[in-house]
Amino acid sequence: MRTRLITISRASALRLWRITIVIALAFAGSAPVCLGGPASQTNLAGTASSVPWQKNQIIKPETLAKSLSAATGQKPLVICVGFPVLYQGGHIVGAKFAGPASKSKGIQALKREVKYLPRDKQIVLYCGCCPWNRCPNIRPAFFTMQDLGFTNVKVLSIPENFREDWVGKGFPIVKGADKQEGAG
Repeated sequence: MRTRLITISRASALRLWRITIVIALAFAGSAPVCLGGPASQTNLAGTASSVPWQKNQIIKPETLAKSLSAATGQKPLVICVGFPVLYQGGHIVGAKFAGPASKSKGIQALKREVKYLPRDKQIVLYCGCCPWNRCPNIRPAFFTMQDLGFTNVKVLSIPENFREDWVGKGFPIVKGADKQEGAG
């Protein structure tokens, strides 16, 4: 009997967590619209019509984490193009916040963040609001960087969401907003 109560309790906790995230996004006024099938059915490289990046423009979480923690070498600029509530709840250490690239304020903040950078600077974009194949932010951000002439832009592979694909794998995060926070 005790085992059954623990199982029910864990399931309830997971449902409660999901409900809390949905409510937080709704109250933030920036709830993402994520429609479609499971992300596991998505080809991360995609096709030319559905995904604007090539396989060599995708970076895996473990590769990015290793690059960011290296004692030497040039570190990429990491930019979160997701929703404020998610960034404040936990983001990649050192990541800048541009805001939802599905909104014009987010695109403008992204443009301000990179305005004076060399066009060959390595930049990693990520969102993580929902399964990658339904993310409303990563594609507009990537298109914007291409339009601005950046040649070394990568997207962080987040097939499910930031919690599962970064936090759940034990990669470091920091909570709260940075002082240069852009769009909301």
